[in-house]
Amino acid sequence: MTHPPKIVIGTTPGNYGLNYEDIELKTEDGLKLAGWYIPQVGSAIILVHGYPAEKADLLPLAKILSTNYSILLFDLRSFGKSDGKYTTLGKKELWDLDVALDWLKNKGYEKIGIFGFSLGGAVAIMKAADDPRIAAVAAYAPFADLKLLGYDAYKNLWLLKYPLVELLAFWSKLFFDYDIAALSPEKAAARLQIPIFLFHQKQDAQIPFEHALKLKDALSQNPRAEFDFRETGSHGDFPFDFGQTLLKFFKKSLK
Repeated sequence: MTHPPKIVIGTTPGNYGLNYEDIELKTEDGLKLAGWYIPQVGSAIILVHGYPAEKADLLPLAKILSTNYSILLFDLRSFGKSDGKYTTLGKKELWDLDVALDWLKNKGYEKIGIFGFSLGGAVAIMKAADDPRIAAVAAYAPFADLKLLGYDAYKNLWLLKYPLVELLAFWSKLFFDYDIAALSPEKAAARLQIPIFLFHQKQDAQIPFEHALKLKDALSQNPRAEFDFRETGSHGDFPFDFGQTLLKFFKKSLK
């Protein structure tokens, strides 16, 4: 789980007809993250990929959103072309997103939106709850709670799933010095008051729909929360209209 295979898709924004710059972000713990900056007039949006993908996975969305916004894509630690020997499934990835926000702020952007897919969506929600630089957040199939996701992963082992997840929690505390139970987008979502758009498909086998329902309940006090739950579609199966739906949300939320 913490040592996913390196995937490098090989395409760049240039393959989509976009002008871009290769950039390098340096994290708090000294890692170098590979990124692309697609300049445009106005506000900016950061796109955060899922597990175990890389930034090029989101280029089709970048193409659509770049009609109105500057775009920053980067590889999370240990993914794509970034440094790092392992992923922490959200803990230190918050540091990765932090330096991306710093980079855009140094460019002069005042309004920044975040879109995250799966793991990237979970990181985006947790970061948005504590960082006033984020004006709006959108997430595709984020997990609500890492422990719950562990139970989902081991569901075929019936009662054994409980000690296995506890062992995972102990292992993460021992080697990474954090408790996986503390990585909870659900708890973070309950503190969000900025615009948020949550997308999930009920047939998703990787991040079960139960996670979306928990996040929706956590967002019940946020009048600017929007939801799009589809009956069909698997994890990563972007509907044909998803890019335009996302663009519409950010146009309304980043005014």
